[in-house]
Amino acid sequence: MFQNRFGAVARLAELGCVLAALTLAAATAARADGCPKPGDEIATDRPDVTNSSIVVPVGSLQNENGINLTGRSSGRSIDGSNSRWRLGIAPCLEVLIDLPSYVGTVKSPGASGFSDVAPAIKWQISPLPGKIDLSITAGVALPTGAAEIAGRGAQPYIQLPWSWELHDGWGVSGMFTEFFRPAELTGRHMSEATFVIEKKLTERISVFTEYVGDYPDGARPTQLINSGGLYQITPTQQVDFHVAFGLSRNSPNYIVGLGYSFRVDGLFR
Repeated sequence: MFQNRFGAVARLAELGCVLAALTLAAATAARADGCPKPGDEIATDRPDVTNSSIVVPVGSLQNENGINLTGRSSGRSIDGSNSRWRLGIAPCLEVLIDLPSYVGTVKSPGASGFSDVAPAIKWQISPLPGKIDLSITAGVALPTGAAEIAGRGAQPYIQLPWSWELHDGWGVSGMFTEFFRPAELTGRHMSEATFVIEKKLTERISVFTEYVGDYPDGARPTQLINSGGLYQITPTQQVDFHVAFGLSRNSPNYIVGLGYSFRVDGLFR
């Protein structure tokens, strides 16, 4: 027990050092003229699991929503509205919050209830040599939801989303996330890795294919292939869809989702 606690504390301390170093790098490298502007097109954290490496512009409020149907063994569930609010508060810096989503069973077995509310802060460290955009996000899921859905206690996390635009509309991106669940008896730490290949078909339509792997301590990993697309109704509005299939025995059989996002600019004028 002591060794498990010591290991968790050591990992938190290590990630704290990484966060401090990256924050210092961001403070010296990020320039206001290289940060997103209100005239830029909307860049969302959905429909793929991989979050955008681009923050919202200063004074802009962005709302992202979605609904999913998940099939697992003999059960099916639906969850929504998966709302994330993002506000640009300074050049290359935003605050965000994930609002509670309701998970309900369409076909038993399965648990029902709300997820946690999860505030966070995101800093864009961009661009790096080779025109690779990188951001760092630090947040915590607060124990406001049902334990059967969201787990027990506060659950901090650190994320590193990145992206690299290639040629002819092609791009690659990914994300590394470390989740901590100190109140759980088992599985107190989980690592997540994602990788995306995307293609911009037209000025408004993009498609993607994504790998998602969750690797919890003391349990088998869950792995998914997630594919979908998005359509920009206007430069600040987007609709999207995605379909995912499990690659491992303990993964969901499938996930089908739809979403809508919009951005309002100029709030700080």
